[in-house]
Amino acid sequence: MKRTLGIFGLLACLPATAVLADEGGISFWLPGQFGALAAVPTEPGWSLPLIYYHAKVSEDSNTAIPRGGRTTLGLDATADLVYALPTYTFADPFLGAQAAISVAVASGRDEASVDATITGPRGRTFSGGLDDTLWGTSDVYLLGTMKWNHGVHNFMAYSMGNIPVGAYDPDRLVNLGLGHASFDAGGGYTYFDKVNEFSAVAGVTYNWENTDIDYQNGIDSHLDMSASHFFTAQTHAGLVGYFYNQVTGDSGSGTTQGSFKSRVAGIGPQVGHFFKVGEQLWYINLKGYHEFDAKNRPDGWNVWLSLAIPLSGKG
Repeated sequence: MKRTLGIFGLLACLPATAVLADEGGISFWLPGQFGALAAVPTEPGWSLPLIYYHAKVSEDSNTAIPRGGRTTLGLDATADLVYALPTYTFADPFLGAQAAISVAVASGRDEASVDATITGPRGRTFSGGLDDTLWGTSDVYLLGTMKWNHGVHNFMAYSMGNIPVGAYDPDRLVNLGLGHASFDAGGGYTYFDKVNEFSAVAGVTYNWENTDIDYQNGIDSHLDMSASHFFTAQTHAGLVGYFYNQVTGDSGSGTTQGSFKSRVAGIGPQVGHFFKVGEQLWYINLKGYHEFDAKNRPDGWNVWLSLAIPLSGKG
């Protein structure tokens, strides 16, 4: 079971990539990125989690949304992204905890259309619909975690930031890079008695100004949760959920819609299964979220297909 937990914990490492620019109600933090057994220590050594993320979101055609220097109406957007997260977990304890570091990047396609664009970048004015599709890569994300185990109780502290080098252009409707730096930090807890688990991870995000459009997103808060039951030693299923809420308003000369605080919640099912590849134990997980209670933010649904590949040790 120790090896099983080690592989499973690798999936709690996903950084955020915006479906659209941050000022459009999409945050640095991608809700749902922490899941089951998030705070459980992992196996030491190298690992390679891979995650396919699909999202479909929309906005009310009567709601004006600031996005990429524009003010738009009636958004429909789709994202298909693949994340690679090479991770190293240290064998020697640090402050009594197991430490791990990850570097992550996403590649894929982002597509969006709007019914109308009222005000465009650089003060230009547009009317009618607009479509945009982008293939590219995200910013580079750095994640560090520390995890403590006390029997069935597990605790975690984490921090994460980005290097804003991804595909970004303030004149585009969609972007895979944020166009600014952000920093996120928080903590989590997992209860696990080898049959049932419950995990909760909370954090806050600080965003630096996007100097291309003089826009600074406010401070965000978020909570990711998971509850699941192991029906066999290899298979578990349960529920996942998240809540995201912007604590402080946006600022800067580009804030045409005022403070523009946003929020969204999501809930859905999950299932996971462990399987042998040679002498190593791999893990696959499928989870999905239906979003609701959105304010100043696109909502819809999203699906995550995750594969945890151990590169050190045996299964």
